[in-house]
Amino acid sequence: MPLDTGFPIAGHSVVGQPIDRRDGRLKVSGRARYAAEFDIGNLAHAVLVQSTIASGEIIGMDLAAAQAAPGVLAILTPDNAPRLPEQPSGQSETSGPLVAKPVLQDKLVYYSGQHIAVVVADTLERAQHAAALVKVEYREYEAQIRMEDALGAAYPPKRFRNGQRPPDSRRGDPEAALAAAPVRIDATYTTPIEHHNPMEPHATIALWEGDGDNRRLTVYSATQGISNTREALAKLFGLKPEQVRAICPFVGGGFGCKGNTWPHVTLAAMAAGVVNRPVKLVLAREQMFSSNGYRPQTIQRLRLGADTQGRLVALTHDGLTSMSHPALGEFAEPVGLASEMLYAAPNAAVTHRLVPLNAPLPTYMRAPGEASGSFALESAMDEVAAALKLDPIALRLRNYAETDPHQDKPFSSKALKQCYADGAEAFGWTRRPPEPRAMRDGPVLIGWGMATATYPTNRSEAGARILFDSDGTVVVQSGTQDLGTGTYTTMAQLAADALKMPLHRVRFELGDSDFPKAPVSGGSQSSASVGSAVLAAADSAKQRLFEMALGVDRSPFQGASPEELELGDGFVRLRAAPHRQIGVPALLARNRLERLVVEGDAKPGDEKKRFSMHSFGAQFAEVRVDPELGEIRVSRFVGAYAAGRILNMKTARSQALGGITMGIGMALMEATHIDPNNGRVVYPNVSEYVMPVHADIPDIQTIFVEEQDRMINPAGVKGLGELPIVGAAAAVANAVWHATGIRVRDLPITAEKILV
Repeated sequence: MPLDTGFPIAGHSVVGQPIDRRDGRLKVSGRARYAAEFDIGNLAHAVLVQSTIASGEIIGMDLAAAQAAPGVLAILTPDNAPRLPEQPSGQSETSGPLVAKPVLQDKLVYYSGQHIAVVVADTLERAQHAAALVKVEYREYEAQIRMEDALGAAYPPKRFRNGQRPPDSRRGDPEAALAAAPVRIDATYTTPIEHHNPMEPHATIALWEGDGDNRRLTVYSATQGISNTREALAKLFGLKPEQVRAICPFVGGGFGCKGNTWPHVTLAAMAAGVVNRPVKLVLAREQMFSSNGYRPQTIQRLRLGADTQGRLVALTHDGLTSMSHPALGEFAEPVGLASEMLYAAPNAAVTHRLVPLNAPLPTYMRAPGEASGSFALESAMDEVAAALKLDPIALRLRNYAETDPHQDKPFSSKALKQCYADGAEAFGWTRRPPEPRAMRDGPVLIGWGMATATYPTNRSEAGARILFDSDGTVVVQSGTQDLGTGTYTTMAQLAADALKMPLHRVRFELGDSDFPKAPVSGGSQSSASVGSAVLAAADSAKQRLFEMALGVDRSPFQGASPEELELGDGFVRLRAAPHRQIGVPALLARNRLERLVVEGDAKPGDEKKRFSMHSFGAQFAEVRVDPELGEIRVSRFVGAYAAGRILNMKTARSQALGGITMGIGMALMEATHIDPNNGRVVYPNVSEYVMPVHADIPDIQTIFVEEQDRMINPAGVKGLGELPIVGAAAAVANAVWHATGIRVRDLPITAEKILV
């Protein structure tokens, strides 16, 4: 592996090298500026008032004391808030749910914690004080809080995957095949509500400038999608997209909860318009549990039928997920999609149903659908292996799908077998005894488990701009965002290679919706989408430079064609005679240009019609279980992944470590508890919402299987953000079974579930 110097090694491509993150020094020194930290003059502060009931309507609001409090500028309620249009409800493939019902437009209450007013004052403390003085009178209705009590109301999603496909699928006759199968597993697996809890809470600063056709709204907002933020606000406030600017240079974590333009952003903009000055609205940590989505609760029934050799003859996966009131929009957790395509079962059926509750709208959380669904599927596969006394990897290899059995298409690439082999070798899997409770270290039980990971490859249309400056530097811009995944660095690496420029002379800029449009950073699509746009802009830039070089007076390339030229180290050269060259700064000067600006864009073609495109991986976990205390510790973890071209080995490893860590938390710790009497989150803070800390995370080994995929996109990138959490919880659960002989089908796996 090359030395981590931060600079490319001579003769090597900079793409793939473990270059230090360009934003790292700014972040560790505290100089990275996040949404709430912009210094805006004459700033006012907004604080939310939230409902204390789960269902009903507001019949009165006493604002007298709050309005009389010092520094109060305005109190927005359903009685005086500006009217906004409702948006079409639905769900896009990669940008999250669409909130159909804007806030403060009526007095109906659908869940505890719903925004019912916003108080604006000249300081934060005064706004907080006044918000506490608002008194609300309700007419309370019966609320549906528990998912288990509302299963009879379950319904198919109306716009599953934004209407791109039906929620259910079927091939063959799974019921008949199940009935005839000599080996059958019929089990129900459940996962709880989980919350994202990024380090940076949601925050927005909104300000209006100008009037009439020149009216312009600027928001500094913590978001995973600045272009989506611009478009959503433009629609809500009746503006053209160019009249809205969204700025977000740094994001302090998102994991999906910042992928949507949530109501607090609208409220900040609304309040700024009412008080006619900039307004800052930052969610309190408690409000992060009721304001910006969560991973919904799931109840999943898996039925697997196999022959005596371990070949699946039937698979059914019925997924129920919790939802909000339909008036708030729709989000469907696609828990069964991996079950459709991962294994070569000739008979299969998958269903998805939503269970409406008096709860906030759920949203995407890292690897939505696949993270929850893989726990059920990969646990069930482990149960089949145990029933047959078959090695879990051998079972998966006997059911290996060489082509996508659901779509009946070839995979664009699939190196899953190599992931199994490399991961198993690194883990020492061949030493695993098949029987549970067979491995000990003194009184401590040791278990080994594994699971498969997969996530679909996504890509959306994106644009990029390249600017060649007269000093020989290059700036690349795109309206994307960096959630901490390394986009500043990886896109600079990609551009440097494409332009054959030294990396230290290339800078990538993002976080501004005035840059060329890019999609939301979700669905593992940013590198694939923006990277393809960067390559398209680089191609356009080279052609423009070649044309300029051929057209200048006394050109050193007289008689040559553009195809005979190349760009390297900041020079346009003749391929056959590299000494015949002209530097880009000199070329700009001879064309009387201070700067050359070139744009390019890239969008998906018909590749998804021709190929099934997924990343794959294999997860291996070792657990140590104290049989007397029920304490479970993950002591080793190996993840092997095939995710196309790896742009930066260091940032890729960080993505894998983060995903595995979240998977361990999903397996053993994370759960949001809702009071069944009032619908409130019991512990809306990060001190009692249990997440992994350093002491909980073992040595983690990551392996990246080399994979060339020329079908997916010009950058060859499949995306890595979601993949490492998929199957991680199942690998831990399977290891717990191997250690204890107890199969826990209800996450998280806590001490009381194995002390039986």
